[in-house]
Amino acid sequence: MASKWFVAKRILLLVPVLTGVATLVFAILHISPGDPARVMAGQRATAEQIELIRQETGLNDPIWIQYGRFLADTAQLSFGDSYVLKPNQPVASILKNSIPITIELAVYGQLMGITLGLPLGVLSAIKQDSITDHITRIGALTGISVPIFWSGPVVIILFSVMLGIFPTNGRIAQGFFLSDTWLFFGNELPVTGLITIDTLLLGRYDAFASAVRHLFLPASVIGIYSMALISRMMRSSMLEVIRQDYIRTARAKGQGEKITMLKHGLKNAFIPVITVIGIQFGTLLGGAVLTETVFGIQGMGMILVEAIEVGDYPVVQGAVLVFALLFTLVNLGVDITYSYLDPRIQQ
Repeated sequence: MASKWFVAKRILLLVPVLTGVATLVFAILHISPGDPARVMAGQRATAEQIELIRQETGLNDPIWIQYGRFLADTAQLSFGDSYVLKPNQPVASILKNSIPITIELAVYGQLMGITLGLPLGVLSAIKQDSITDHITRIGALTGISVPIFWSGPVVIILFSVMLGIFPTNGRIAQGFFLSDTWLFFGNELPVTGLITIDTLLLGRYDAFASAVRHLFLPASVIGIYSMALISRMMRSSMLEVIRQDYIRTARAKGQGEKITMLKHGLKNAFIPVITVIGIQFGTLLGGAVLTETVFGIQGMGMILVEAIEVGDYPVVQGAVLVFALLFTLVNLGVDITYSYLDPRIQQ
């Protein structure tokens, strides 16, 4: 189990990382073309109106004052108000409604990848150079090579248009939504913002079935890539472990092959795989940008794309920083898992 000091040290290390990300985002958006004041005022605004907005928003202040104000607001999770997407609505409120959507999609995609990738990787390693191993490796290579922007339309055409099994876009069938983001059933509000969990908690199994059908294809698209990478890493890690002396010793003592692999091999092979799973989960959050766009899901990825298109800088800043925060939290979880699998890491 991870010690409190180990966890506290890892949490403190997140501060410079997030500060660096915030600094990079601030610098990129300030050197990029475009004038936030003109975006706020509109294309028909006069020079006087634009200048007035610049004064009111502090855009005329020296860059170091703007930077300090930006860091102070970011520390309080205050990203300002949206200019274009939802004028005068706080960015934090917009992201609060979209974060669960992206997390839900990434979690289900990762669960699919882990559920299929781990056993396939172990099986491929145990049956090295067999037909099973070759088929698994070819499948993994194919999964890694196929980009989301290609596989997404292909599965939509195949399973939605041609076969009609799954819906083409959205998170749930029309008729269950009274809002663009949140589920409402009568006067009941959702608890988590995760549509599959909320429908179960509210006892709406028809809506749950609809949500599962809508999420299956996008989760599968990002899950295939995750599964391919995890299975390849699991295979190489298991091959390295089963050649160690302690595995040969366990076999020499007459211990069964299954017990040897599960008790001695699997736990030690997990450490590099946990790294891949953690990094891959962060990648899935970023991959949600493409997946949500292809499947018309109003998560953080799609909001980020729309904000970039219209130049809504506060929304872009907030979304990128939230993505960075989620990624660092995942890495924190990976470090804690390391210490559980191998206590020597804490030293």
